[in-house]
Amino acid sequence: MPVPLYQAKAEFFRMLGHPVRIRVLELLQEGPRSVRDLRGEIDVEAPSLSQQLAVLRRSGIVTATRDGSTVVYALAGGDVADLMRAARRILTEMLTGQNELLDELRAAEDQ
Repeated sequence: MPVPLYQAKAEFFRMLGHPVRIRVLELLQEGPRSVRDLRGEIDVEAPSLSQQLAVLRRSGIVTATRDGSTVVYALAGGDVADLMRAARRILTEMLTGQNELLDELRAAEDQ
């Protein structure tokens, strides 16, 4: 029995649902990065980073290529970068709405 699309989407978003994975994707939007570069940008132990990179690689969202002893990660396609930009826009709109509500609540307290 095939998996319903909504369930597949939920699994996809669950796979993204880790702060280290999100940070990796943000950094890879700027271009391919070695594991060493990623570790320099993300405050996490090497085994944890490797585990999160493996999840992203298995999902097909990132690719890994070996250059000698160095492994370089890259986004598998532009759609992932588009998704990260869309998430930023949505969060910005949400936070702007929250700030407006907070301003209204503060104004109501002053009355």
